[in-house]
Amino acid sequence: MSDCIITRHGSGCVTITFDNYKVYSDTLTRSTPTALSAGRSELARASVGDYALFAGGDASSYSNVVDAYDSDLTRSTPTVLSVRRRMPAGASVGDYALFAGGHTVSHSKVVDAYDSDLTRSTPTVLSVARDWMGATSVGDYALFAGGYGFSKVVDAYGTNLTRYTPTELSAGRDCLAGASVGDYALFAGGRTATTSYSDTVDIYYKDLTRSTPTTLSAARAFLAGTSVGEYALFAGGTTGSASAVVDAYDSDLTRSTPTTLSAARYELAGASTLTDALFAGGITGSASAVVDAYDTNLTRSILTQ
Repeated sequence: MSDCIITRHGSGCVTITFDNYKVYSDTLTRSTPTALSAGRSELARASVGDYALFAGGDASSYSNVVDAYDSDLTRSTPTVLSVRRRMPAGASVGDYALFAGGHTVSHSKVVDAYDSDLTRSTPTVLSVARDWMGATSVGDYALFAGGYGFSKVVDAYGTNLTRYTPTELSAGRDCLAGASVGDYALFAGGRTATTSYSDTVDIYYKDLTRSTPTTLSAARAFLAGTSVGEYALFAGGTTGSASAVVDAYDSDLTRSTPTTLSAARYELAGASTLTDALFAGGITGSASAVVDAYDTNLTRSILTQ
């Protein structure tokens, strides 16, 4: 997807129902392509080659459906997931889009990989079954971190789909968010217990060495992460009430706090065009249609509905 991005899902715990898409080009012009083949919530997204893929989820039952959109926004339906599940996590590495973990009747270890021809394979499973993970990519690795049970586990998959287990997170948590900048993958926020929220940020260098930079400016879970230019951004979230806070980390891992979201919300989605980081939807007192965009200078604009 070279000039547009299909938004409304990030790498945190997002529970937005997808019956249709809002697509923004790199000029932030919106269009509405063909809807998903089946409406569902708690699905995951990842990209490979010329395709953006949306996999799994929950409607009246757990789904194994995969919808793929090419760079012309034409939809196809490749081979379904090997196991039906909701709340998988998605990330990309090399020539693969990966969908890991999730929940069926119990927590899942399964990983499905789709190559640039949309052929599915099933690499080594996660080291620990879980959902509610954070996911992102850096260098030659796709990383899946934390998750159900306030897990510390991090699973990394290389470009040949070999699984590695790098140093654990500094604090176990679920409902965290992932994003990348430069040579670093960042995992921010989350819950360390059902009503205990974290401001921790764990960083993995491209060789999978872990460090812990400056914390978030405010602890929160159910936030969204994405990247633009020289920044990884983490926006929104909740500690029992919705947050509008945005934290940005540059490629030197220096934290700044750009203008807040136009409306406080959690369970929002993060995605990026070539020139802007977008934070879409979420929950305040009700479901939100707001989209906030941050350009490479971290200047915020609000897209019209």
